Amino acid sequence: MNPVSARLLGQQLAAPQFKDPADVVAWFGAMQAQDYKAMRWAVAMRTQKPSFKAFEKAFNDGRIIRTHLLRTTWQLVSREDYHWMLEVCRTKALAGLRGWMQSNGISIPDKEKWHIQELLSGIMEGRRAALKTDIDTALREKGVCMDDHRLSYHLRLAEFDGLLCSGDLHPTKRTLALVSEKIGPSPQMDHDEALALLARKYFRSHGPATLEDFVWWSGINISDCRRGMDAIRDEIACIRHQKKEFFLMKDARTRGFRSGSVLLLPAFDEYLIGYKSRHVVLHPDHAPKAHNNSGIFYSVVALDGEVVGNWRPTEEDCGISVFKEGAVLPEDALQREIQRFKSAASR
Repeated sequence: MNPVSARLLGQQLAAPQFKDPADVVAWFGAMQAQDYKAMRWAVAMRTQKPSFKAFEKAFNDGRIIRTHLLRTTWQLVSREDYHWMLEVCRTKALAGLRGWMQSNGISIPDKEKWHIQELLSGIMEGRRAALKTDIDTALREKGVCMDDHRLSYHLRLAEFDGLLCSGDLHPTKRTLALVSEKIGPSPQMDHDEALALLARKYFRSHGPATLEDFVWWSGINISDCRRGMDAIRDEIACIRHQKKEFFLMKDARTRGFRSGSVLLLPAFDEYLIGYKSRHVVLHPDHAPKAHNNSGIFYSVVALDGEVVGNWRPTEEDCGISVFKEGAVLPEDALQREIQRFKSAASR
């Protein structure tokens, strides 16, 4: 088995199976959404007919939610996965947030937190897309004044408490809405059942991947990751690659990949950020071209699944550059991918 082609198929980058952007997000469980504009292409390119407008509709309908979950960073999750994933991730996410608050010398007592959240519940009622500045103004009208940094922490705490989530899509800025209005309630899920579902979603979309990759991606304890994997042990297969154990679903697709393919992957894409070790598709010598040591990931070009260059989404010709010596991008395949990106952005 070729692990690169298996990843392309599992990641829906080759022979995508879904038409609806929300189905793509549900397939993954969570997709990195650090870059507010790049997330549109990250999802759209994995559908059969990429469309930014289709993504926007799914987002505004509340079928795709942008919030902080795994590793306390921005993620996209589906409406049906939001509640159980929040429960699984909340403890570690809160610990990470409290660490940041402490390093910045900020302490928010519970009494203050609950008071602000009570105010937020009233302020946000009926609002589909409140900007941070809108919330700040409304709080000041109620006699509550705080600096921007402190307000940011309050909004993050409100996310982790299941009060706030993403509002309607804004061209450039994050908006917020009430979870009760945007998503609604959800049936309770047993913790072990949730861990099993998280493992299933990860290995079906990212496999072949290692246990260490799963721990990195999820941001939860290794013991919980093992529990999730053990629960689906009959569903996953283990293969050895480069002297390591990699796991994927037994029913994973193995056909549908065509050689000579070119992909324009957006910044912070799951194809790279979804793994602790990225050497399977990115030579270690080229890693600085794909991401820096501070966790910033760049837009990259993949040839037959191997990351070989960079591109710039804001340029008319996409600013293609190749950093792997000897790599040649087939011109016809490259132009098709450029056109696919431009068409998605226009429809």
